[in-house]
Amino acid sequence: MIQTETSRLQKVIPPTRGKVTLEAPLSRLTWFGVGGPADVLFRPADIDDLRSFLENLDQNISVWPLGVGSNVIIRDSGIEGVVVLLRGPFTKIDVEENLIVAGGGALSANIAIKAADTGLKGPEFLSGVPGSVGGAIRMNAGAYGTEVKDILSWAEVITRTGTVKRISAAELGFSYRNSNLQPDDIVVKAAFKGTKDNPNNIRARLQDFQKQREASQPLRTRTGGSTFQNPAKNKAWELIDAAGCRGQRVGKAYVSDKHCNFIIAEEGANASDIETLGEAVRQKVKEQFGVILEWEIKRIGRGTAC
Repeated sequence: MIQTETSRLQKVIPPTRGKVTLEAPLSRLTWFGVGGPADVLFRPADIDDLRSFLENLDQNISVWPLGVGSNVIIRDSGIEGVVVLLRGPFTKIDVEENLIVAGGGALSANIAIKAADTGLKGPEFLSGVPGSVGGAIRMNAGAYGTEVKDILSWAEVITRTGTVKRISAAELGFSYRNSNLQPDDIVVKAAFKGTKDNPNNIRARLQDFQKQREASQPLRTRTGGSTFQNPAKNKAWELIDAAGCRGQRVGKAYVSDKHCNFIIAEEGANASDIETLGEAVRQKVKEQFGVILEWEIKRIGRGTAC
């Protein structure tokens, strides 16, 4: 961002009780550890602060919600406009009868743990979903045969204009790895349904899920979870493996040997390495099997890799 743009944004940022950072580095906020800066990074103090900020922010300025950066590639030239980061009160998790009510910035895995501790079964699959509540709802995340749509009661969303609305699961138009949320809609709170069960039984299922993940996925690496959606009647990893892409590399990024639908970023990788590698994999699968893999990882920011 050039200095004149910095000066302009300084003048149009609304008053806030939150924290505003100009030209904010984002790579440290993503699991891949790559990406350029945000023109503006905004950490709202609470829901009212976020609502007021969006209501009074020039509507021509783009807004991008960012959770824990698990399922995203931020491009090397960074993000134009305002990136909203939900921390503090947005990570709170409460139990209200048979509902787990969580802030949009809460970790999905922490919802599974909270539900287990209070004897509510249903959300335990979220232990296998990397990232935060907002992202899980946006993409109808799933694992172990269950998806967000199966347990979500409602989501509270703030729109780009600062309007707060509560939306039922049925109104979110869920489909495979998708919802009808707009790109700049920000999920600030959500309620997940559970049913009573013995906490020990739930914890046993959580342990089983963790063992499955340890055995099949490259955990504790710089990755973004599943790179591509599973096509109809196929598994993405099987197509990638059959196309000879296991271990394929671009720069400091490579396809995992343990699970071919994961891309790993080594120290020194950049976003272009990861995205270019992903596009090369897509091309090989298309050429060999006539199947077009759709990205599951969200790619945001200025420019493209290819």
